[in-house]
Amino acid sequence: MHLGVIGATGTIGSRVVTEALARGHHVTAFTRDSTQIDEDRGNVVWKSLDVLDAASVAAGISGLDVLISGFQPGNAAKDIADTVARSIADPTVYATAARSLLKALESHPRTRLIVIGGAGSLEIEPGVVRADSDELLHSSLDALGLPRQYAAAVRGHRDALNVLRTSNRLWTYFSPAEDIAPGERTGRFRTGGDQPVLDAEGRSRISVEDAAVALVDEAELPRFVQRRFTIGY
Repeated sequence: MHLGVIGATGTIGSRVVTEALARGHHVTAFTRDSTQIDEDRGNVVWKSLDVLDAASVAAGISGLDVLISGFQPGNAAKDIADTVARSIADPTVYATAARSLLKALESHPRTRLIVIGGAGSLEIEPGVVRADSDELLHSSLDALGLPRQYAAAVRGHRDALNVLRTSNRLWTYFSPAEDIAPGERTGRFRTGGDQPVLDAEGRSRISVEDAAVALVDEAELPRFVQRRFTIGY
């Protein structure tokens, strides 16, 4: 299988590349400036890509079976504060990126798209979405150590999901657990749909490594085409 990964130097994207290569897939790794990459692994090709330029995306994804997008403004793996600031400054960028990706897929209708989004659009109770409530959202951001202004970015991720939901392309939206951080690759987690997956302590959590496992699992065996899914321990 030939996978493309947008945001391949990012926290999740870099693990997706590693996971896909470990399973024997061919990977095209996209980043803003591929000239800065020093790569010695086989089966991976690096390319520069502007996600917001649909024509650039369409030209770059020819031959891919699945495109996994971990797009973020800036590079959170290198400077999380910069990514947070950029997301607050222009929360519409996530929906803009979603539209660009869908436009690119018009010329590649058989390529599946998996978008790595946010957890704020998950239903914490039937019909209750955290992103729709300032009180719930601020409480969650406080617990994660993020500024309350980041609420705009959380809603930006929700808007990107809504853009995808209007499309007839082969899209999937991945909402990670609320608490996601680098850790151990266990390969043991549970999968959900529109509600967070909680552990015995009522926490929604996952390692970045296991998120990569779930994403490559979905690429190999699609279960959530034109749907959202999430995971947790």
